[in-house]
Amino acid sequence: MPDDLVAAVLGTGTMGAAMAANIAKAGLGLRVWNREPGLAAPLGELGAVIGATPAQACHGADVILTLTILAAASHAQARDRVQPVLDAVGSRTVWLDDVGQPSSLKLAYNAWVLTTVKGLAESLTLAEALGVDPKLVADVIRGSALDSGYIQNKAPKMISDHLDAPSFPLVAAAKDAVLITDAARAASLRLGIAETVRERLQLAVESGFGRADVAATYRVSRRDATT
Repeated sequence: MPDDLVAAVLGTGTMGAAMAANIAKAGLGLRVWNREPGLAAPLGELGAVIGATPAQACHGADVILTLTILAAASHAQARDRVQPVLDAVGSRTVWLDDVGQPSSLKLAYNAWVLTTVKGLAESLTLAEALGVDPKLVADVIRGSALDSGYIQNKAPKMISDHLDAPSFPLVAAAKDAVLITDAARAASLRLGIAETVRERLQLAVESGFGRADVAATYRVSRRDATT
């Protein structure tokens, strides 16, 4: 492992802070920046240099991370150089050849995530409206080819309404939905489900649920079912 490798992490929220801490624990040089400086301050205790601006945080850094482990480099030598940083923050790295492709892949992945969480919210809402215990929806899915840890994690939290300690804030999900649909439109596509998800997430934000978990879109579905 190159002992002079320095990584910059831009954004030290829930995901970024964890990534930065792992980089520091791996013995790599670390520089960080966050829009709210207080969220970056604890990383100083781990030896991170805290920049007042993104440019300051990036100064002298060999690798810059902006809240994803999807990476792009056309040369094997470049990939080998940054791999120690990526190994510190994740168990797997997906490499692409061209700069810009990781962002596009992240949008496609997030489209699946947001569609899944919204679809789950509506399935639970439908079950309840038809007089069926919504817990049975997750039970039926469990162990099937359509099952996932994400569904089994989110369904109980939706049903119990334990959604105010977000793993991913709804307001951030709504922002991603805009990025997804805008990118699709720019590519001359109109993604019907993604467009609907965008509208529903925005409605949830406008309803005051922006700081809750993305799964709080269930609150809007449930409310609408009873009005």
